[in-house]
Amino acid sequence: MEIKQFRYNADNLAYVICSGRAAMAVDGGAVAAISAYIADHGLVLETVIHTHAHPDHTQGARELAEATGAKRVDHRGIADGATISLGRGRVQVLHTPGHTEDSVSFAAGNALITGDTLFNGTIGNCFSGDLEAFYRSLKRLMAFAPQTKIYGGHDYVRESMAFARTLEPDNPRIDEYLAARNPYCVVSTLADELAVNPYLRFNAPAMVALLKERGLAVDTEYQRWHSLMALG
Repeated sequence: MEIKQFRYNADNLAYVICSGRAAMAVDGGAVAAISAYIADHGLVLETVIHTHAHPDHTQGARELAEATGAKRVDHRGIADGATISLGRGRVQVLHTPGHTEDSVSFAAGNALITGDTLFNGTIGNCFSGDLEAFYRSLKRLMAFAPQTKIYGGHDYVRESMAFARTLEPDNPRIDEYLAARNPYCVVSTLADELAVNPYLRFNAPAMVALLKERGLAVDTEYQRWHSLMALG
């Protein structure tokens, strides 16, 4: 499978997943660019779907479906772990609540499209109010192979690394992460995220020491993650 990223608004990221000539759009707000890409590459856009129902991720769905003949699919009606057929491949739908109750991620080949659950360098706000669900969702994504590519819903890389540096100023991987940043395709591996993303580093000795210094709870993994959320 191949994944093509499109930028829209100030920092939103849309995606087209391709398997052969079959394609599906995720958070397809870049209507004109996606429509042109589909036409120029002789693809058939079969599905338009979203990672969650916030307006900046659902915008353009009707226009994109009408322009390409694709079917709009409500992510909220797909069971956790179900797959969407795409050419000879399959895209798995993972329920990852936390940012919102309806948040989902998509596993396609060696990649995850994570919406506002997991960004490159940070995570989304917990608008659902369910911190435990958010934690479980992140743990689920962290269980994928280290080489898994992470495609988030926004480009917040520079701001995220500035915050990460305030917590771990001596972390050499932050400079490496920034040096590898490609503004034309925002992507990292899960291994990269585990090395620099503060909200995935609740088991890192340096982060645990920091939390202890600040008098925050560290006895359990969830307490450490909850403490990191308090720092943000």
